[in-house]
Amino acid sequence: MPIIRLIYTTFPADQAAEAEKDWREECAPLMMRQAGCQAEKLLRCNHQPGEYVSYSEWADNASIEAYLRSDDHQEIKRRTSGIKGATVVVKTYDVVS
Repeated sequence: MPIIRLIYTTFPADQAAEAEKDWREECAPLMMRQAGCQAEKLLRCNHQPGEYVSYSEWADNASIEAYLRSDDHQEIKRRTSGIKGATVVVKTYDVVS
């Protein structure tokens, strides 16, 4: 079963559209080209403007660890940290059933 990695992110509402575009065009492709990354989706909250969840599925923890050491991960961190007022919380989950 895959490992699910969720990144909970909030952006100031006036920067949300730009953050979506950047994630779709720049960040998601970097993640999807990683060995072991099986899926990547950006979820937009219906109730809170500027709130998102990046949902990704990984083959195993070793794939996630390799990604975290990659230059691509550093580039994604650089892009998201450049948005003033953004917050990021990362969690991983095992699929139970």
